[in-house]
Amino acid sequence: MTRPLHVIDSLSSLPLDLQEASIIEDLLYVFMGHEGNYIHYAGTYDPKSEQDTLKGPQWVIADGLDPSLRDLCMGLCRMSTWYVSVSAFVEIHSRAEFGVVNHALCAAIRKLLKEYLVLVAQLEHQFLTNPAFTLHTLHLHALPTSHTLFHMYSLAHEVMKRNATIEEEKDMMDDMDNIEGILEALKEGNDITSGVLGKPTICKGGAVLGLLSTRLSSLAGDPAARKLLSHLLKEASKPYMKMLNEWLHHGEIRDPHQEFLVKEQKSIKRERLDEDYTDEYWEKRYTLREGEVPPQLESVKEKVLLAGKYLNVVRECGGVDVSKTDERDKWPMSFEHTNFLDNVNSAYAHANSSLLELLLTTHELPARLRSLKHYFFLDQSDFFTHFLALASHELKKPAKNANLVKLQSLLDITLHSPGTIAASDPFKEDVKVQMNKVWLTDWLMRVLSVKGLGEDGLPTSSFGQSTSDKKDQKELAGFDALQLDYTVPFPLSLVISRQAVTKYQLLFRHLLSLKNVEQLLGDTWMAHMKDAQWSRFSKHRRLEIWKKRAWALRSRMMSFIQQLAYFCTSEVIEPNWQGMRVKLEKVTTVDELMKDHVDFLDTCLKECMLTNHRLLKIQGKLIYGCTMFGQMTTYLARSLATADPMLDPTQFIPKDGPFPEPNAAKMNSLEELLQKHEEHFARNTKIMMDAVSYYAGTESARLLSLVVRLDWEQARY
Repeated sequence: MTRPLHVIDSLSSLPLDLQEASIIEDLLYVFMGHEGNYIHYAGTYDPKSEQDTLKGPQWVIADGLDPSLRDLCMGLCRMSTWYVSVSAFVEIHSRAEFGVVNHALCAAIRKLLKEYLVLVAQLEHQFLTNPAFTLHTLHLHALPTSHTLFHMYSLAHEVMKRNATIEEEKDMMDDMDNIEGILEALKEGNDITSGVLGKPTICKGGAVLGLLSTRLSSLAGDPAARKLLSHLLKEASKPYMKMLNEWLHHGEIRDPHQEFLVKEQKSIKRERLDEDYTDEYWEKRYTLREGEVPPQLESVKEKVLLAGKYLNVVRECGGVDVSKTDERDKWPMSFEHTNFLDNVNSAYAHANSSLLELLLTTHELPARLRSLKHYFFLDQSDFFTHFLALASHELKKPAKNANLVKLQSLLDITLHSPGTIAASDPFKEDVKVQMNKVWLTDWLMRVLSVKGLGEDGLPTSSFGQSTSDKKDQKELAGFDALQLDYTVPFPLSLVISRQAVTKYQLLFRHLLSLKNVEQLLGDTWMAHMKDAQWSRFSKHRRLEIWKKRAWALRSRMMSFIQQLAYFCTSEVIEPNWQGMRVKLEKVTTVDELMKDHVDFLDTCLKECMLTNHRLLKIQGKLIYGCTMFGQMTTYLARSLATADPMLDPTQFIPKDGPFPEPNAAKMNSLEELLQKHEEHFARNTKIMMDAVSYYAGTESARLLSLVVRLDWEQARY
């Protein structure tokens, strides 16, 4: 309480010894923040104002004090300014919203302030009992404590500046348009003001520890300051270290005030993994609070993040006991502990090995990957050939009319057929039939051109041009829309994520399209060999030349498709698969495992020419041209019979003639049509070879093999 003032004489009227005694008596009150008889608050200070108390009072000494005493008195009054400011800081920052690190810091400072008050009591005792006690003696006794108070005051003001506690509050209305910041703040459970102001309004957690560490580093040459700050850092870090150890050893975040370096978005749940095309669960469920990581953890922050993430997965699966309560006493409780970094590294190693064992052994990840290879890369795909034969009638329908239930039943029949690779696969029940809504080439072009996949797995925006002018008008058939899906249980879905399954589907659709075109051209060859319109010899040289040209074109197309399919399967997918398999045998970390799998898929997509606009577009044109030619077989057979009645199996033509003349108009039409297909194929083949040659030198040397194959094949014709 403020000391009551009495009617007193002016200092100038008192002798020097009484002036000194009066000032010492006042200082003992001032040290506790109260006014004395001759020392008062400055006129601008309001002891009831929170802002003023946080800044600390300024003092005014009555006139008439001897100058030698005045200088000492003013220096000692600063102690009171620091004490009042630090006391107000402790009072305010002990509130719940400032977090447990601030609470621990305030508790440590409060103990030091109690020691300060004990010193004041001791000084008062000396003043009352020791006649030789002077202002100089008081100054000498208070000097070490004054040094301590100054550093606490400087630290408190640094924290308050970060919090904007002692600055003018920002007008929130200027920032109400920051909707994203507001939503993010609410999502994390923060106060809405943190989102409005666009930055954290409270310096807490790792930020406070970082501030303490920075000051400790800058004042390392001052032994007293180093001792004080080391003590405060040790005390303030205890609750943070408790949170850190819980995260490292149990994968749990107990952070009610959002001050730990790892933040959790509880709205992202693992139940959504089946629909997560953006790997959101693994990438965004637990993330680092950038800018709020203590300097001591900066070098190992990724390990800290991953250790807890790994343990979360292990704990949710119940596959491994993650608790280590018997070692709780060994956990370091300060950054200065000799085992601090060893604790982080050992926790990361334990979590990593636990999750690796869970993925590779308990949940048989290698076997899952082999299963995916069989189904999506058509490896040993006798079962799939059987399925296509059974489902051909259904797949010839428009995709929107295809019966998925019937297709799934047919797939199940083929998967359970004895003697196939799928029959012995324990994961065959996870394979499902789907129908995509977009042409493969258009789908890939959209993905490459815009932003990738949305939450529904489809491209987020449309692409300006289709791969061919006619495809837009043509309805998507079942064969073109067919794709497989694969159900992956948790935690394997972290490695074989929905995004990874989508990449498998892209490669599958590409290989299936090549297989379909090859089958179509094979059927065309059978028709050329068996149908009378093609197999009968025409007496007209012009028509026989036309047929030879058609056979040659069919052969060139078949060769091109086969070489492309062989390149994708035997020279891209298989070598990369073997490389990934070897890496899996040597993998040491879960993130390395995930990276190897993603790299495998990305490399396959790239080397199969599915990630380059130019190569993708020209491939699409060639495949489309081959498909159109194969589908014209029946039409061309009828046209041949019209052009030359001798080739019509329903017509009887005498051996000795007379032979009817070919229909000139029909022949002209056939030659014009065939020439268009020849020119289209030749032109696009040349463009593709040039493009592949260029990208073989700039992007992937593996494409050189395809250049050689295509060049040799084209040289045969």
